[in-house]
Amino acid sequence: MYLGAGDHYSHMRSGILDLHDNKSPVKNKDGVYSMNLFAEQAQRVILSHNASTPLFLYLPFQSVHGPLQVPKEHKKNYRMIADEKRRIYAGMVENADKAIGNITQTMKTAGLWNNTLLIVTTDNGGTPSFGGYNWPLRGKKGSLWEGGVRGVGFVHGKMLQRTGVRCKELIHVTDWYPTLLHLAGVEEKSNSSALDGFNIWPTISEGVPSERSDILHNIDGGSAAIRVGDMKLLLNVGNQQWYKPPELSSGIRKTKKKSRGKIKVALYNITADPNERQDLSRTFPDVVKTLRKRVRYYKKGEMPSGKKLPDPKAMKLARENGFWGPWID
Repeated sequence: MYLGAGDHYSHMRSGILDLHDNKSPVKNKDGVYSMNLFAEQAQRVILSHNASTPLFLYLPFQSVHGPLQVPKEHKKNYRMIADEKRRIYAGMVENADKAIGNITQTMKTAGLWNNTLLIVTTDNGGTPSFGGYNWPLRGKKGSLWEGGVRGVGFVHGKMLQRTGVRCKELIHVTDWYPTLLHLAGVEEKSNSSALDGFNIWPTISEGVPSERSDILHNIDGGSAAIRVGDMKLLLNVGNQQWYKPPELSSGIRKTKKKSRGKIKVALYNITADPNERQDLSRTFPDVVKTLRKRVRYYKKGEMPSGKKLPDPKAMKLARENGFWGPWID
């Protein structure tokens, strides 16, 4: 997909097809649910692969993501959930579980499973308006509160030296790149110190403390958030609430007033208070000062955004061709 949030069945976005096989538009998959479509394609890749050579497979499913759509057989399994959005959401999660199960079984069939490291992870928190809740964490997708930035995941493979454990060390998405390079036996280049990520394999596999001491959540757009050790500083952020899923609410669900305004400064001990309920900024002004200094350090290395405004020529060409694709300005 060149865009996102397209129809899971028609693969259309804004009335225009957005499904490609490399650079070629795919026009014969109307009605095929995207989760199943991507899983089946991954299975074909696995079965056609020569097991004597390495394989790297990156599979970003469209689910669980809006629009809320799911095959009927998965939705009906959650009739006990009264809220319609949550019912569909639960079905989408089940469908994702099934797809991952089918892919792992195919790896076993192809003789790859025993020498494969499987990483399942997410990119952000859920959106309540689309059935995704992060309770008891504060906030939602798009926010700098833990409900927006904290992601869950797991790692599976026989090469792990410890299993069945939880890793509570600091890990950031940028750490996957140097970690995967290490696992693939690729020697890091001399300028690897310029990378934002760390090789976290010793942390995941052996329980060695993470080399990472901080996580920069954001410094652009006027808002900032940074985590250093146990402490997290937020600057000029939206005052997000805690969104409790309807099935955990007793009695009639009341509509809460939306949080308004911005919080200029807030400080939390994320280890002791992961739900961000006790602001410590006035209690520890010295910590606020130290973390502000760290934000300024990152600000010095900030690069101009590469994002551009939508080009009307892209829409014009897409309508003419009947599918989204690259264009020349």
